[in-house]
Amino acid sequence: MKDYLVRVIAKNANIRALACVTTRLVDETCKRHGTTPTASAALGRALTAGTLMGALLKTGQRVAFKFEGNGPLRKIVVEAESNGAVRGYVGDPHADVPSGNGKLNVSGALGKEGLLTVTKDLRLKEPYKSVVKLYSGEIAEDLAYYLTESEQVPSAVGLGVFVEPEGDVSAAGGFLVQSLPPADEELIDRLVGRIGSLPTVTEMLRGGRKPEDILDLIFEDIPIEVLEKRELTFLCSCSRERVECALLSLGPKEIRSIASGEDRVDVSCEFCGQKYVFSREELELLAGEIH
Repeated sequence: MKDYLVRVIAKNANIRALACVTTRLVDETCKRHGTTPTASAALGRALTAGTLMGALLKTGQRVAFKFEGNGPLRKIVVEAESNGAVRGYVGDPHADVPSGNGKLNVSGALGKEGLLTVTKDLRLKEPYKSVVKLYSGEIAEDLAYYLTESEQVPSAVGLGVFVEPEGDVSAAGGFLVQSLPPADEELIDRLVGRIGSLPTVTEMLRGGRKPEDILDLIFEDIPIEVLEKRELTFLCSCSRERVECALLSLGPKEIRSIASGEDRVDVSCEFCGQKYVFSREELELLAGEIH
């Protein structure tokens, strides 16, 4: 199954919802970073959250999450574009903690104390930035808490990643349901009860459910209209030119210091692991460009 997302709205109520499958992009990202199973589960949930949030943006806008916790994973960083492209990394891809009740311990890896920073580039003069405390260290709960507290949009979030014993990600996806004003409290209570009785996201995906099926289970007898379906993909925006700009920002003294130590320098992108090689001569030329 290709990775894709479905966005719907309730026909007779102010409720919008999205559901997606992200198995391929999560698996590719985790393989690029060599993550442990627990780190894969954490990064995969955050990548899925990014795709859901990115789908709510207008064309050309993007959103970035930074989860910073007191666990061995340290942090998770994800960037998502409005077009469905997403990328991300974790602070320590080799971090691991004991599983609990047969489940990967994501909150133990990230930590329950820390901050979630959300930055939205809405193509305005200044980006929108909000910081909230981590609610539980579980990515879905933290995102729902942020949306309800900071954006004042009551939200239910479900995220899941299944990692096989050998490390492959065989199922990943999630859903987001939001109540828009004016709120229909009776309908919200029905949806909350229904969502609470659902199998886990990974159980539904591994059982063959598609994003449309998950939304049908959530809404059941509530008429919905499909607004769009879009493909999702791992896509990194790094390039040699961007790396050169990053090096230039260090200043001529620092660039020459780097160049003096080695005949060549490898610079790797944090998001995708792509390596860019610079010779000593190329670094000297870069340093000379700064006036």
